[in-house]
Amino acid sequence: MCKVSIIVAVSKNNAIGRDNKLLYWLPNDLKRFKALTTGHTIIMGRHTFESLPKGALPNRRNLVLTTNPNITFTGAEIFLSLKDALATCKDEDEVFIIGGASVYQQAMGVADAIYLTLIEDVTENADAFFPQISKEEWTETGREPHPVDEKHRYPYIFINYEKR
Repeated sequence: MCKVSIIVAVSKNNAIGRDNKLLYWLPNDLKRFKALTTGHTIIMGRHTFESLPKGALPNRRNLVLTTNPNITFTGAEIFLSLKDALATCKDEDEVFIIGGASVYQQAMGVADAIYLTLIEDVTENADAFFPQISKEEWTETGREPHPVDEKHRYPYIFINYEKR
């Protein structure tokens, strides 16, 4: 079975989105996302796919989870469950779960790693949140803090976790 990794950017109150949009624009987080996921399969919910400005992300296999078996998206494969999607990834070395909230919740039980960007801010009025990371289940394996700069309004930290 392949390694299942979650990749997510969260605020200090675990907020990840509002109105089906990302809460923060962090160029370095987007670069990290692209570097980690390019050449791999990404799995996301329908709302996350619909929020992508140009549709399917290039140089990645895009898998979309939905309860509607009749929906189609250019450049993406449709699955009715995370289990079914993951079953098609057995021969891959790593698969990335990229959102949204309900897909992250489902993936926490099967994920092997989390690549988290923690934005040092508390988001008000968010409507989507990432699940709590249990210290009993997850071990922090890396931490890279970044200060505010001309392209980043808030300090942020890249944190990696591995399942115990």
